[in-house]
Amino acid sequence: MLETYLRDRRKQKDILLMTHIVLGYPSFEDSLRMVTAMVEAGVDLMELQIPFSEPIADGPVILAANQKALENGATVADCMTLAKTVSERFDIPFLFMTYYNILYRYGVSRFAEDMARRGMQGAIVPDLPPEEAGDYLDAMNGQNLSPIFIYSPTTPPERMKYLAGFGKGFIYCVARKGVTGAETRFSSDLEDYLTRCREATTLPLAVGFGVKSKTDVDFLKGKADIAVVGSQTIRLMDEKGGEAVEGFIRGLR
Repeated sequence: MLETYLRDRRKQKDILLMTHIVLGYPSFEDSLRMVTAMVEAGVDLMELQIPFSEPIADGPVILAANQKALENGATVADCMTLAKTVSERFDIPFLFMTYYNILYRYGVSRFAEDMARRGMQGAIVPDLPPEEAGDYLDAMNGQNLSPIFIYSPTTPPERMKYLAGFGKGFIYCVARKGVTGAETRFSSDLEDYLTRCREATTLPLAVGFGVKSKTDVDFLKGKADIAVVGSQTIRLMDEKGGEAVEGFIRGLR
């Protein structure tokens, strides 16, 4: 169970690291190399994004990676195959991140069943609110998978508590309004927001959108359980190659 793993892991570390890759970018061979490097660098769990043509929560870096992966022919079946490979090879949880159109076209129940068969632990579907997620929640719960829901700085406390009633594993706390990859001010405003998040749920808190340095990760210690790094690792891979990513992640500790 994902939540149990996270709580046990947190007893050993003051904050956990979750990283994010776009499957099939720039190739599935590169994706496997990136997963390997990240696990060897000590990440505690990973998001594997199934590419989609309109990733509305993602900024330009991850958007471009989605588009390139699709241009290169990435399919959901390819993503499922790589998910099985990494979940069997590495002893950390893996989650899918994607958009509801992917699940709808694939078949929601089939998607959850295939996730479970391939050893995945949960999914983040940012454009699917619980009011419209009945089939998805039934399918995920039926396979003992964790549906991850999202808080933002504009989410009212009542809504936070409502979302927590459907979530499992952890809550993903978006650090600011907008899309991934832009600048985030790690300030008292963010600290106040995370206090509201903590008051709304007993689930572990993951914080993403703009986490890109050890200073950012250090700021989150004691305020969150998981620091999420996404766009920055893709930037590094694009600019300096995959070798630079492992050193960067090690440096976040």
